[in-house]
Amino acid sequence: MAAGLTVLAGPQVAYAADVSPDTRANTLTAMHGEAFAHASYLAYAQEAERTGEPEVAALFRATAATELDDHFTAEAELIGFVGSDVENLEESIAGEEFEATVSYPDFAAQARRDGCAPAVALFTELAGDEAAHAGRFRTALEAITDPGSGAEIPTGEVVEPVPIRAVQPQCSGQTRENLYETLRGEAFAYAKYTLYARAAGVPRLAELWTNTANQELGEHFAETANLYGLVRTNTDNLRHSIDGEVYEATVMYPSFARHAAAAGDAEAAALFREISFDEADHASAFLRALVGLVVPGGGEDQVRPVARPAGDRAQSTRSR
Repeated sequence: MAAGLTVLAGPQVAYAADVSPDTRANTLTAMHGEAFAHASYLAYAQEAERTGEPEVAALFRATAATELDDHFTAEAELIGFVGSDVENLEESIAGEEFEATVSYPDFAAQARRDGCAPAVALFTELAGDEAAHAGRFRTALEAITDPGSGAEIPTGEVVEPVPIRAVQPQCSGQTRENLYETLRGEAFAYAKYTLYARAAGVPRLAELWTNTANQELGEHFAETANLYGLVRTNTDNLRHSIDGEVYEATVMYPSFARHAAAAGDAEAAALFREISFDEADHASAFLRALVGLVVPGGGEDQVRPVARPAGDRAQSTRSR
């Protein structure tokens, strides 16, 4: 899923973990890929369930869980991505304000030039939502840093997830590229806020980050996916997933491991090597699922999730 990726420009935060700048940059690139894979696989699982392929849906969901709860989380720990509640709120405010005032208004203007009215409406909606998120985070920051202010940490809103369907792309040109960047950004926001919620020292703040994360994934990512045409047939989704996992297993993570080793970041090199093995396993599982769909007589035994439980690194794949 990481081939040719780019990351939305925006405010950057300095993290304290002791790794080289090159390793940190590669780790952030990997985290964006893992977050996007997680969100995409959940979308693919919806289509598999809708079309009567529950085993394929289960495989996609199990793999999505590994991408977020194992890979993304381990990479975040590697670079000290999650800070204090105050630091995390400051970072969240900066990111939401950038999206509300720069990226999404720019995307809406481009969509007008490209003649894609649904994208104009979507990007305008997202800009408003992100401004609301920034406002809630600012209130939460005030409540934490100035207890005497009378401010109370908001909990955000609970939104109903938008179903993602297999549809044709509705926009072309630069707007289609901007929709792809939006998918990546919203997927990363979900993953990031999920970690912030888990680390939050105040229950109401954890609820705020959780509700915001769920809107980023269940509404923003989903609406964008339907405009972009992210989900196709089950066989197409599996083939695309195989391509992404093979790239990560054979190109991206091995490259990152070599660079980390050369920089003296042994822990990072070991993690990247381990994840490359996991991604190879994912590719194999997706291939078995694909065979089960396209070869007559393919059965449930072809679809075997290989995802390890979150945090289970005792059975490390490094020894293979």
